[in-house]
Order: sequence, then C-alpha cells, then structure tokens
Amino acid sequence: MVLHSRLVAWALLGAWCSLGWACSRNKQSAAGSTAGGDSASASKDAGPLKAPQPISPFIVVDQFGYRAGAEKIAVLRNPVTGFDKGKSYFPAAKYVIVDARSRARVLEVTPQAWNGGATDGSSGDKAWWLDFSSVTAVGDYFVLDETAWVRSAIFHIGDDVYDGVLTQSMRMFYYQRDGIAKDAKYAGASWADGVAHPQDANCGLYSDGSGVRDLHGGWFDAGDQNRYTNWTASDVVELLRAYVENPAPFGDATNIPESGNGVPDLLDEVKWGLDWLVRMQNADGAVLSIAGHQGASPPSTDASPCKYGPASTSATLTTASAFAFASKVYGSVASVGTAYPGLAADLGTRAQKAWTWAMAHPSVTFSNAGKVGSGEQEVDDDARLQKKVQAATFLFELTGDATYQSVVDANYAALLPSFDPFHMEQLDTALEYTKTKGATASVTSAILATFKSGVEGEGYLGTLKSNPDPYMAQLATYTWGSNQVKAAQGSMFTDVVTFGVDAAANAGAMRAAERYVHNLHGVNPLQLVYLSNMPGATKSVTRFFHSWFAEGSRWDVVGVSKYGPPPGFLVGGPNPAYNWNSCCPSRCGNLASNAKCGHAAPSPPAGQPSQKSYLDFNSPWPIDSWEVTEPDDGYQAKWVRLLSKFVK
Repeated sequence: MVLHSRLVAWALLGAWCSLGWACSRNKQSAAGSTAGGDSASASKDAGPLKAPQPISPFIVVDQFGYRAGAEKIAVLRNPVTGFDKGKSYFPAAKYVIVDARSRARVLEVTPQAWNGGATDGSSGDKAWWLDFSSVTAVGDYFVLDETAWVRSAIFHIGDDVYDGVLTQSMRMFYYQRDGIAKDAKYAGASWADGVAHPQDANCGLYSDGSGVRDLHGGWFDAGDQNRYTNWTASDVVELLRAYVENPAPFGDATNIPESGNGVPDLLDEVKWGLDWLVRMQNADGAVLSIAGHQGASPPSTDASPCKYGPASTSATLTTASAFAFASKVYGSVASVGTAYPGLAADLGTRAQKAWTWAMAHPSVTFSNAGKVGSGEQEVDDDARLQKKVQAATFLFELTGDATYQSVVDANYAALLPSFDPFHMEQLDTALEYTKTKGATASVTSAILATFKSGVEGEGYLGTLKSNPDPYMAQLATYTWGSNQVKAAQGSMFTDVVTFGVDAAANAGAMRAAERYVHNLHGVNPLQLVYLSNMPGATKSVTRFFHSWFAEGSRWDVVGVSKYGPPPGFLVGGPNPAYNWNSCCPSRCGNLASNAKCGHAAPSPPAGQPSQKSYLDFNSPWPIDSWEVTEPDDGYQAKWVRLLSKFVK
C-alpha cells in the first residue's frame, strides 16, 4: 500500500504543484522515490537520489528534514510493549550519515542509549539517540545502519526545509471554507467542488426557522460542517498571533483566490473568518453563537437547512477579541488598507459594540447540544470571565482606554492557574497584556514571574535536561487532540522569546519547541507524519475522519480511493482514552449497526501505550474514529503558529 501511495503521489504531483508546493524540489523527490523507495525534499539540480537500502521502521527522523544550524537527532527504537512488540531492533555500534546524491559518507555517529536503556512507558519502546547536529551543509541525507543494511527515510538539510509544509498547512483553511465553490484552479482537480451550502444565504433560527439572514462564509469547524462562533473567533486570534510574531513566512502566493492582491495570504484567510463573524453580529453588537448543517460528501450536495443559535455572552466576548486584535493588526499593514479600505476601523467599532453588549448582558448562554451542531460551544462561568479579560486586553491594546485596563488589572489572577499548554488562550492573553503600552507594572511583573517559574520548571524546559520522552516531545498526559497540545506546548516555549521572559533561556526554548515540530513530522514511535497526504513525506496520514472525505467516498484513502483527502490536515493524534461507542458490540440498534462493531475495539488505538494509541482510520459511528483522527481548525491554527517560527 505504501508503494501504491507513492505512485499515486507521483500522479498527483501536477496537482500539488498548482497548490503552492516547491515543485522544482519535489519533482526530483518523486523521481527519487522510484529509485530509493521514498519521497524526500531534494536540492535543485543536484542529481538523482541514490538510496538502494530498504527503509527501517526503527530508524526515525523528521521526514522533511532539519534547518542547517539546528539540532538534529535521529531516534533508534526497539518496541517492547504495544502492537509492534513482536518486532525487535538492536542498534549497531556505529551509524553513518550518507549524502543521498553522492553517496558520500559524511559522518559516523555512535548511538547513545536513552535513559540508560530503560523502556519508556508512554511509547513502549527502548530508544537510542544519534546526534548529527554537526552536519550543516545543504543537501539530502539518510541515516545508514551498515550492519543490517537498512536506512532511515531521506531528509533535507536547509533553512527552507519547512516552507512547503507551512504552505500546505495554511491551505487547510481554504479547503474548510464554507459558502464558496472550490475551483480546480485553487483546490486542484481532485478536490474541486461546487458552492458549499448556498442555503446559508437564508439561515433561520434553530427552533422555528424565523429571523432569516445571510450567514454564508466561515470555515467548517472540524470534520463536521458546522461553524461555531467561539471557536472561529479563537482561531482568528491564533492565526493573527502567528502573523504578528513572525510575518516573514506569510507571503501572497499560496494559490488561494486572493493570492496576488498584495496582502499576505494568511491575512486574507483570516478575513474569510472575520467576514463571517461580521455577518453573525447583530445591530446591537451581540454575536450569534453557531450556524450549522447536517453535512454531506461533497459539501455542495448538502441540501439540509442552515440553522443558527441565538446570541450569547461568550460568543460576543470572543468575537470582540477577534475584532479588536484584527483591527490593530490590519491597521498596521499598509497593503490591507489598500485592498480593504476601512476594514480595520470597522472591526474596531464592532469590537467595542460587542463589548458594550456583553457588559450589559453578562450571563446570556446558549447550549446548542441536541439543537444545532455536533459540538458544545458554550462555556462555564470561569471561562466566560477569562474571555472577558481577553477582550479587555485586546481592546486596551487597541484603544488605550483605562476602562479596559481596569478589567484586566482586577481579574488577571483568574488566568494564572491556567498557564499550561491546555489553556493557551488564557496564557497568551496574560502575556499579551505585559507588552501593551501603559500596562500596570505590578501586574506585568506578576504575570511574567508566574510564567517564567512554570515554563522553566521540570515539566517544561526542564525536560531539556531530564529528557523524559525518547521522542523529545514530552506531554504530561495524552488526551483527545494530543497533537493540538503538542503544537501548543511548542508555542508555549516560543512565548519565552516572543514576550522577552528570560533571554538566557531563549536558545533552549527554541530548541525545545522545534522538537515538537520534529515529532509531528515523524519523530514518533509510529514513524508517521501527522499531516495528511503530504508530498515530501515517506509515511503520512492517508485518511482521517471528515464528513467530506468520508469512509467509502471518492476521497476516502490515499492510494486506494479515487482521490484521497487533500494535503496538510493535522489530525487529532494519539488518544489512549479512545474506545468504540458504548453501544458496541451488541446494543447499537440493529444487526447492521452491531455488525459494524466487530468483536473488540480496534487496537491500536485502544489498549496501547499512549504514543501508540493511534490508527490511520476514519470509521464513523459506532467505531467513533473522530476521537483519534478528526482534524480541527483550532489544532491547525496552533500548528501553523508553531511551524511558522522556523520558516524565514
């Protein structure tokens, strides 16, 4: 199936080139895959890849590669527990880093046992590290075990190694756009579709269809085709953070409809989300909570009515944050003012109107469960307070008005207990305040001291010394959406640099953050790139739970179904809490539904060490694969923010 996937990738290369991938590099990669058995980023005009040895599942590298001056560590693995425990690998005395084009021996490396030869509980593996950081010349390489005559995947060394990955990761949001036709010019012929949900122009209140309004636009939130205000607004904020923290990687040529208009494509994509939030805002400033559909494959065939939920305080506060932050960012980018005159000022006005309504209506809630949508977007009182502080922070940053500052100063302590990668919105809100002109000095000091103490502790940057994870991407616990948490933890480390927390820790923080990039690029016990259908990867996600790219559809599986899903979707990741639906194996309603269960929950992901609790599957209810493989715009925004730190 892997070889078949490579042939399909070669056939789809023309489509990938049209989607913004660095094709001068990738054409050579595809040619190299015929000879070498895998696809790898290649230097331009450097000749064919020469890698006749088979790839070992026990020599693990970042399948895209490494920046020239960065840390480079390959992991050797011997599975002791988990689904692959019957396979053994014992390291050679030395390994060779080989130039994949000249076949020159570049460096000999002696493996170093991880943690004295212990078995890691989170992965079930024993491991050894090969540090080849001294190799800095731009080129294409592999790690060779001359004793067993097996090798790693081919990887690239060069400062542009993640450029194409970032492009495809950003383009995920284009595929998630609602209310637009996916023209083959932009989507590629394999993923072209008509207008998704034209009925959005006549969206009615969930209860009786009244109050019809035009609510087209926005993004499918995840594998479902609903749009949730709280989450869309949070995604807008996260993407804007990515831009503000490092604008350089975000150009105007990712092949979306707005490309070439002079505005960075990331800001164009964010505007797509903002335009929908504008339509969701009432004249009095309140913001509707959700708009939903049943969903279909492809989305253009979904004829279910568009339903929306009423305004809520939480949706209004989160949108106020998005509008205020966007107003400040867009107001600072001259090309935005040219392409979208008046946009920044309008968003600022809307942010203040939303705030005014929320202050007059501090506890309006709407629980959409069982009414519209598939996820619950409402929050509790504590989270609503945190959203109030977030909106006040961005409005103070935008306006300098002391009214907003007083709200932050009175309530910032509510954010401090949440300084961890599971609560990045709260953490980044507090840190945002510390760099705002006029922020209260004592509050700034308290926030920075709390963050510094936590992030430099044993569970975070302290892992650079203790190395608790052989795959170098430690999580305190693996949960549903673990890949999101890994992306967030990486950004938590880059926050040390972004917010000037401790200059002495900057280098270590960036090194720790990039380890999470490597992990999601294949430095994990599954040797899997957790992005879908990626050119340049030897082994990436071939399917994921999504109503468009559903099981049995034309977009089901790379190399098996007619098309497979598009590239660049980050999946949820290992989830040791996964289980089939509680109705299995015999209480799912009828014989046909019961039969879908089989005799036991699929293992993997069930019953595995945490890092092996993953399966490349997209089975619907009652197997419930969404607990493992569903993508999500929030996951994606966090990933784009982290990856962009390592792209120039």
